[in-house]
Amino acid sequence: MQDRRKAIFELIEQKDEVSIHELEALFPGVSSMTLRRDLDYLENEHKIIKIKGGAKSLSHLSRSILQDVEGDYAQREILNADKKRKIAEKAAPLAEAGRSIFIDAGSTMMQLARRLHSGRFSVITNGVNVALEMSQNKSATVNLVGGELNRNNLCVSGAGALDHIQDINIDIAFMAASCFSLENGFTNGSFDEYKLKQQVIKKAKKTIVLMDSTKIGKSMPYTFCRPEDVDVLVLDQEPDDALRLAAKEAGMEII
Repeated sequence: MQDRRKAIFELIEQKDEVSIHELEALFPGVSSMTLRRDLDYLENEHKIIKIKGGAKSLSHLSRSILQDVEGDYAQREILNADKKRKIAEKAAPLAEAGRSIFIDAGSTMMQLARRLHSGRFSVITNGVNVALEMSQNKSATVNLVGGELNRNNLCVSGAGALDHIQDINIDIAFMAASCFSLENGFTNGSFDEYKLKQQVIKKAKKTIVLMDSTKIGKSMPYTFCRPEDVDVLVLDQEPDDALRLAAKEAGMEII
């Protein structure tokens, strides 16, 4: 049975998509019901996604979504990649198992999700790619908020997302910031995402911001929070004296 399931999975990975009829032809001694149970098993293992009449590769689906993004996200994922990996490595231990955690959208958050493939988490996210990445964790439940998709950063926001957030509890929120300045705090460039970030931080018991050092001293149009709203700021390098002093006065820890 395990050998058959392995063969089915390898076939789906190779072809991207297979139908039940194809599987019946390849395994003539196996009933259609048994083959469907095999697909159920592989889906529960987060290796495939069942579709009408067959199954599709989860890894192919994830890659195709990323390949369809029109430039911005793909470029950001490459930009300052070492800094983002360092930040994610620092932040991952702060994701406590058995808690309800929100993971924001963005390339740094994708790095965080890649380090949470084990552990029992209840994850809420507005990042489509983050949701797909977290689906690799068999012990995690993954809740993707509804709303309008921004194809440039794979973020879901808008009225539907706000309504969704109002109905859930959040223990720990991992948030992304486009920029930070002492004058304007943590900022981003989208009004809908700004409203969603504000709502998440309002609901969260603990807020952790992940941001690479190249964003310090800059501002975008919308301030979604300030140091006094943040419990922990995770950076890739030591902060300067001005930021360290502002953090101390606001009660914001920097790691």
